[in-house]
Amino acid sequence: MPHPNLDPQLAAGWAALDLPAVDLQTADLAEVRATRRAWVVPAEPDDIAIEDRLVPGPPGAPDVRVRLYLPHEGERPLPCLYWIHGGGMVMGSPEADDHFMVQIIREVGCAVVSVDYRLAPENPYPAPQEDCYAGLVWTAKNAAELGLDPGRIAVGGASAGGGLAAATVLMARDRGGPAIAFQLLECPMLDDRNVTPSSAMEYDDALVWSRSNNLFGWRALLGDLEEVPPYAAPARAEDLSGLPRTFIDVGELEVFRDECIDYAARLVRAGVSTEFHLYPGAFHGFDAFVPEADVSRRALATRLAALRQALRRDG
Repeated sequence: MPHPNLDPQLAAGWAALDLPAVDLQTADLAEVRATRRAWVVPAEPDDIAIEDRLVPGPPGAPDVRVRLYLPHEGERPLPCLYWIHGGGMVMGSPEADDHFMVQIIREVGCAVVSVDYRLAPENPYPAPQEDCYAGLVWTAKNAAELGLDPGRIAVGGASAGGGLAAATVLMARDRGGPAIAFQLLECPMLDDRNVTPSSAMEYDDALVWSRSNNLFGWRALLGDLEEVPPYAAPARAEDLSGLPRTFIDVGELEVFRDECIDYAARLVRAGVSTEFHLYPGAFHGFDAFVPEADVSRRALATRLAALRQALRRDG
């Protein structure tokens, strides 16, 4: 039964999609991944060059694939969004976000580097996080060759990618890595403990990403890890000071709601300039599934405006 607070336009759009619910606890993960891959239609824009490269991975690990999106025209050097795809730590690919990346480039006037990190459970922590950090280091190191401005690099991601983005930014701060101008965290997956009201019980049957799936994703990432470090689950970070300006948003009706609210509040208290949005009546990934809804259009416009402002030459 739909939640009484579910936005009517989102409810109608979701019902029209008629997508079956998937419980990763009982589903065949290989089949779920194959189904998701079949949905992907790579973009072929005339105004943007899209190129895959293999770049050095973490020490002792395989190379990492990054997907470059470079507009043919525009200012040089370009600001850059370093993007990390979602998928609950167990699914997803850069290609799945092709059309969104193209839209960002056209609307914001930037380049994009999207990283194809190793997935759990085959590659548990720290493999995904280290891949994301290695790709970021390569991007900053090769900024001049790529026509990018190393002083205007933002790190962003959605869902699991948002959590990995937050972890990557923490790693950059702690390791004296690339300077990050901005972090864009869309409904980020931040806390493995699953004890907030929204993750513990309130939205066990949440659309798209349920508590059951969330437990599966975290178990796949962490395996039998006894002590969970903040690079695995950024909500566990005790010190959030010294991080770049931040944008966080989340839907009212999703598992990640409360951990995102808490993280945003802690960033503010740590002295980090933070913009936060809670979208009423919205479920996880609402804007991707029902982009024509008013709340989806508003969320997209707000994200693009924040990114555009953060990547301006004058900040």
